Amino acid sequence: MGVVVDFKDVVTDGLTSSPMSDALAGLRANESRYFKNKYDHDFTVTPASEAPDVLGRIEQILAEERDIVIASKPLEVSDFVVDGLRMSYVFYESGLSINVMYSLEPGGKRAVGFKLSQGMDVPDELSAQFKFARQKSKLAGEIRGSYFVIKGEY
Repeated sequence: MGVVVDFKDVVTDGLTSSPMSDALAGLRANESRYFKNKYDHDFTVTPASEAPDVLGRIEQILAEERDIVIASKPLEVSDFVVDGLRMSYVFYESGLSINVMYSLEPGGKRAVGFKLSQGMDVPDELSAQFKFARQKSKLAGEIRGSYFVIKGEY
């Protein structure tokens, strides 16, 4: 059972080993607020070590789709289904957040999104392949993000 992420009182619990813990906590809270407001879903996280299947699925998609291996230590994951979409998240010690949106309907939307915590550099494993757009967030400050469409079946 995971811990519900509070987006009203942002805390760094579970992220304290990250040098970007405050910014990463804001990024995590931003995701929580989005799912609560759009779907009335409580965004929960679990230590990555307690959910190796979730982390493994995300790592498989990254490796098979774009030959990406993230060097940073995974801290927390989240995995749930909402509105016909399976959403999987991993929050890394570097301040990186990766989400996989996978429609359960054949031919539906399927993509991997990357978000960088405010102040973090683009990881070497992503810098050559992706351009990052900027957006403002009350909880997370400035978020830089990018994505790619998933072509395979997982």
